[in-house]
Amino acid sequence: MTKTMKRHFLKGLGAMALALTAGLGATTGAQAANGAFPDKPITIVVPFPPGGSTDLLARKIGESISTTLGQPVVVENRGGAGGTVGANYVAKSDPDGYTLLMGVTGSNAISAALRDDLPYNPVTDFDPVSIVISSPLALVVNADSDFNSVQDVLDYTAANPDTFTHGTPGVGTSMHMAGELFALESGNKLVHVPYSGSAAALQDLLGERIDAMFGDILVTSEYISAGRLRALGVTGAQEHYLLEGVPTIAEAGLPGYAAVSWQGLFAPAGTPEDVLATLYGAVEDALQTDDLQTLFRERGFLVEGKDPATSKDFIATEVDKWTEVVNVAGLKQ
Repeated sequence: MTKTMKRHFLKGLGAMALALTAGLGATTGAQAANGAFPDKPITIVVPFPPGGSTDLLARKIGESISTTLGQPVVVENRGGAGGTVGANYVAKSDPDGYTLLMGVTGSNAISAALRDDLPYNPVTDFDPVSIVISSPLALVVNADSDFNSVQDVLDYTAANPDTFTHGTPGVGTSMHMAGELFALESGNKLVHVPYSGSAAALQDLLGERIDAMFGDILVTSEYISAGRLRALGVTGAQEHYLLEGVPTIAEAGLPGYAAVSWQGLFAPAGTPEDVLATLYGAVEDALQTDDLQTLFRERGFLVEGKDPATSKDFIATEVDKWTEVVNVAGLKQ
């Protein structure tokens, strides 16, 4: 072999080696990008301090997801501004399935209706994994009240606008919005009485200083059983197992009415569909566990388990609904 031929031969070998190395590098990179999800810990951000129902739900679901997917699940509390601080953090995170939000009605629907300055869009900045549970409220009055049915309230408020009072934990809460939706759909004006918390509103209802509350079913059911409160209707689409025999508000005189609190798991927008599917499958498994079933019964939750596509449509509908309520009631902040 001449020196010239040898040089060409060695150059050819070098080019082949470079091409092979580049090919292997590309293959390795593709394998890393498309590696089996998950291959590292997952974080669920709870947009509230530790100890509440959202925190507890996230931890229970996280434990089950960890078991199903074989990776640790860490719950991180990032409270502030009614849940919007934590929600914004997740919205701005990498859409890889490793940072999730345990979102609620306030952070992922009502806040968008109330605030023009919200730093994220609940519809376009998140890909839902699942709406996990819902929590309807109950329209309750004092047991000595003259109101014995939803129809009684409708008749009274039609004839006496701006006199029927309902107490809430504050502006923009689910209890407040349930009352505003009742006013919007009935066409009758109610008087909103905001308190510093649910307990204060409940005490005034027990003392007959306000007419009604759209109250937490778990809390109010104890007073109903004790004969101190009367439930007129449930705000959800179906009767609740803690209030057997109490009709929905829709059944009792206001067709189409539905107002529930809900909690769901959300990923940043742009998360791959196969990752969402894997996470949703793990959530489905979690909802069947004894721990979660017990928690739901203890807290009065209803299982939803909506899939990603259904959850996406649900959020869009919720934002539209509460935006209309806020605009009609003049609540924009």
